[in-house]
Amino acid sequence: MTVVRKEVGPNRYRESFGRYLEDFAVGDVYEHRPGRTISETDNTWFTLLTMNQHPLHFDAEYAAKSEFGKPLVNSCLTLSMVAGMSVSDISQKTVANLGWDKIKLTAPVFAGDTIYAESEVLAVRESKSRPTQGIVTVKTTGKKADGTVFMSYERSMLIPKRGHAIDDLADY
Repeated sequence: MTVVRKEVGPNRYRESFGRYLEDFAVGDVYEHRPGRTISETDNTWFTLLTMNQHPLHFDAEYAAKSEFGKPLVNSCLTLSMVAGMSVSDISQKTVANLGWDKIKLTAPVFAGDTIYAESEVLAVRESKSRPTQGIVTVKTTGKKADGTVFMSYERSMLIPKRGHAIDDLADY
């Protein structure tokens, strides 16, 4: 993917990220960077912000008695981070998220773990009702720095064709 710069004035440019429908091909895999090292503060704040009261996420004494021996990072936080890592590449131009499916949590994540994400294109098709858009489905996988897969999910998005994204049509 190449970052596109749109000239918005003399010697002034605005960067544009994301892909158009025509840029997706079934079987392509996009490695999303940068990764993110999750801190204890990230986990505590997210858990409290979302009102998740399970002590396994923020009570070290409780978590020490669990099979994990220490607090787990809230899986909704890791889902949010993995999805966020993919945005600038696969969904920056998205018109709408159409659905999430097959979310699987396959390994624990702990404070101090560094995580990465990658997405494989599963399907691409033109919309039957929106001639300037199409539907892309990807499988996104979250991996720890050591290669351990801790999460995967499928996501479908409505993506504009080239020349029909908001940043193509409007000066915002």
